[in-house]
Amino acid sequence: MALINAFLGLGSNLGSREESLARGLALLAGSLQVVETSSIYETEPWGFTEQPPFLNMVCRVRAGIPPNELLLLCQEVERQVGRQPTFRYGPRVLDIDILDYGGTVVTSPALALPHPLLAERAFVLVPLAEIAPEWEHPVLRKRAWQLLEEVSGRGGVRLWAGPLAVASGD
Repeated sequence: MALINAFLGLGSNLGSREESLARGLALLAGSLQVVETSSIYETEPWGFTEQPPFLNMVCRVRAGIPPNELLLLCQEVERQVGRQPTFRYGPRVLDIDILDYGGTVVTSPALALPHPLLAERAFVLVPLAEIAPEWEHPVLRKRAWQLLEEVSGRGGVRLWAGPLAVASGD
């Protein structure tokens, strides 16, 4: 299978947040080419707000597996880093969302691509626009920078640290 450019959103709000992001990236790099990572941003929780703030980032990867297998890989990495089952939008050691998979549109019970809430989440759009401002949403036909200009809540996204260094899994 040809390598497909995909974007993943990573977030953590339990334990050593930055360490959890770094461990998740390292595990992803064992199976994918991690091409680029955004800076890390601290953000207020979204959905369920009575929990600690998150650290969030986005990475661009090249995947040689189909999107459903990428989802399984992301879930396995979450488990390996220590994620436990919780309620929707609850606190977590590591959360990995597939934001986009080569512009593919998927609607299934297990996976929706692009991520259905991507355009509503400043904590995703800020780091996405940092590394891929010209990325185009395959349904809305707007660039990342345009979506960022339109989203509310940008003020709640604060720069925490520069991009994490990660070795490629080649």
